Amino acid sequence: MADEIKSLDDLKSAVSGTSAAAEAIEAPRTPQRDALGRSYATGKRKDAVARVWIKPGSGKFLIRNNKGEFIDYSKYFARPVLQMILRQPFQVANVEGQFDVMATVAGGGLSGQAGAVKHGISRALQLYEPSLRPALKAAGFLTRDSRVVERKKYGKAKARRSFQFSKR
Repeated sequence: MADEIKSLDDLKSAVSGTSAAAEAIEAPRTPQRDALGRSYATGKRKDAVARVWIKPGSGKFLIRNNKGEFIDYSKYFARPVLQMILRQPFQVANVEGQFDVMATVAGGGLSGQAGAVKHGISRALQLYEPSLRPALKAAGFLTRDSRVVERKKYGKAKARRSFQFSKR
């Protein structure tokens, strides 16, 4: 018995047939960009879906509405809270004003659409520059917010609310 097993890690590597150091190494992520130098990602929240393209630029932020025209994000998302939500991924990744964003939104309301665009921007940023992934993941921006409206059940007025009780 030339190589004795002295720890659980040695036992694990002996059973699997590989060394523990080889397991820790994983393939590095490569940037995913199209021919125009853009990265694309889809973001979702509630019933809203956002298709987002980012490319290096001066920080222009255009949103395509349901009529097919591009509008500045400050006009489409008029509430300051929604504008702040859209800027969060850039602030966390520390690349504010370095990327142009083009997004197409559909479905849901303004709040859900803002969350969907934020999710799409975060995913597109980490595809464009994989080194930004740890910061975005730590902030929770790469996780889809899966909360949706609960369906109405039969025998109920709404999803959970019962009809008004009547004694007589």
